[in-house]
Formats: sequence, structure tokens, C-alpha cells
Amino acid sequence: MAKDSQDSPGPIDFATTHWSVVLSAGRDSPAAARAALSALCEAYWYPLYAYVRRRGSSSDDAHDLTQAFFAQILEKGSLSAADPAKGKFRAFLLASMKNFLANDRDRVRAAKRGGGRRIFSIDGAAAERRYVAEPADPETPEKLFERRWALALLERTLDRLRAIHAESGRAGELGRLRVYLTGEAGAPPYRETARDLGMTEEAVKAAVHRLRRRYREELRREIAETVTDPREIAEEIRDLFAAFET
Repeated sequence: MAKDSQDSPGPIDFATTHWSVVLSAGRDSPAAARAALSALCEAYWYPLYAYVRRRGSSSDDAHDLTQAFFAQILEKGSLSAADPAKGKFRAFLLASMKNFLANDRDRVRAAKRGGGRRIFSIDGAAAERRYVAEPADPETPEKLFERRWALALLERTLDRLRAIHAESGRAGELGRLRVYLTGEAGAPPYRETARDLGMTEEAVKAAVHRLRRRYREELRREIAETVTDPREIAEEIRDLFAAFET
């Protein structure tokens, strides 16, 4: 029987997750480490941009500083500071940015003058549109970073689900069922969705159950890319929910 595309994707290989590769290959295989770190940075640059903006930098300065920061950690030997004992990529990234802003004043000034190296494309206008939509309450830069990190994790998990459903020709089904993922208020009755999808109500309920299960699995796999120990996944999930607490 063919394997259902929503079946469990199998155990996570922590030896090949992005952050594990960074930590294990940083000295022996710097090219592999840079590639893995670049993938992580490109996925999670916006939380850092929001952090720099909330610290008081203008949109242009935040754009240049974020680019200069990534140039430093990707090209200038900063991988040696990625100590496995320091744990998660999220913590490493924020601590490294704080150090960059506090101690590398010459590089900061160079970035503000437009001298920062462009490692990958950051759409400054799009970033600023996202930032101005942030809550107006006086949230600390650290709290905003954690909240945006959590949202990035959730969005990337949805991207994983979109790819899975698109591959199996069920992108439209995901579009109708994703409203049930979190049990949010305002989701239409199952019978309404069943009618629109040409399914029975019981079939829709079963599909939602599978979708929720697969979403949890893909969330764990996304988080696994940023940690090195399976025990840290549960910690990151707790931190994810804590980021939305007021």
C-alpha cells in the first residue's frame, strides 16, 4: 500500500540538522557549517531586524546593521564562537547580536555608512511594513525577538505542510482545513467544510486529526533544525507558547 503523505516522516536525525552541522563542522568543515548557518540566518533574520528596530535604530540603520551582523558571523570566523555548550541557535543568535551592537562599534559605524556586506537579500521595505504592524505596547526588544521567533517557527511549519500537500495535489484541502489547526473561534462547522470539499463530515474530522498530528510533527522537525538535543525541543515549544503571553 502506498504511504500516506501525512504519515509520520520518521525520526529526526540530529546529526544532520542545520544547527548540529554548524556546531560539528564549524572547525573541521567550515564550508558546510557556513551553508547550514546561512540557511538558518535566511530563515530567521526578521526577529533580529525587529530586535534592532525596537532598540531604537531607524529602519535604514536596522537593515544595514542586520546585514553587517550576518556578514560577520558568516564570513569572519565567528563560527568558532558557536559553542555546543551554549545550546540553541535562538540563544546564540540573540547573544551574538547583543555582542555585535555593544562591542563592535567600528563595524556598526561602517554598517550605518552603508559599508555592510550583503550576504543575502533582505527586503528593507517589506521588513519595515512588518515592523510597523507590531504591537504598539512598549514591549522590550528581547520580548519582541522571542515573539517574532515563535511566529517565524509557526509560519515555517505551515510552509512545510503546504509543500507536503502541494506534492500530493491537496493544496486546496489544506487551505480549507488549516483554520481547524488551533481550534480558533470562528472556524466553520465541519459539515460546511465537508459539503464544500465533497467529503463526509467524518472524513473531514479524520483529515483534521491527521493534519494536527502532522503539524505537531513538522513543528518538532522545524525546531530540531535549531537545537542539538531532542530534549530541547520540548523546551523550545514551551518557550514558543510563553512568547505569546502578555
